[in-house]
Amino acid sequence: MAHFDCLAPSAWVTRFAPLVRAGGRVLDLACGGGRHARWLAARGYRVEAVDRDAAALATLQGVPGVTPRQAELEDGPWPLAGAQFDGIVVTNYLYRPRFAALLDCLAAGGVLIFETFMVGNERFGKPSNPDFLLRPGELLERLGGDYSIVAFEQGEVTAPRPALIQRVCALRGVGQVARLP
Repeated sequence: MAHFDCLAPSAWVTRFAPLVRAGGRVLDLACGGGRHARWLAARGYRVEAVDRDAAALATLQGVPGVTPRQAELEDGPWPLAGAQFDGIVVTNYLYRPRFAALLDCLAAGGVLIFETFMVGNERFGKPSNPDFLLRPGELLERLGGDYSIVAFEQGEVTAPRPALIQRVCALRGVGQVARLP
């Protein structure tokens, strides 16, 4: 799936990132050029920026607070097995076979911030492959009863470009309540 990257971080990420504990460890999965990793690190988070694209990760070398890590996210053993994070950020990426393994990396009370394309996006261009498009309500279904939903949205957006998206912010653990930013 092609990543849509721009320099500014997602408004969804910037809105909910403050729910991650101060100075916490955050995973930026399929980080691309690292727009979220840079933004999070500048706010005092310790960020592991993971992607398979070595050239994109090279731009993160030496960024204070960011540890770039090249890893194959879709083949072979799960590269993050046993890792625990206070926050996980995923934007413009979906690989269903690893979704459960990804959720296992979120510590109790941790914050999941997930935003990607959904069915119907094909009318706007890429991604158009249904393997990379969420079904309506799919993020809520995948989180089941183990998460407290802070916010959920799905529908058409016009910025940064027209797309159909789905996004969720959730806390790991039932009955968790967050102060809404």
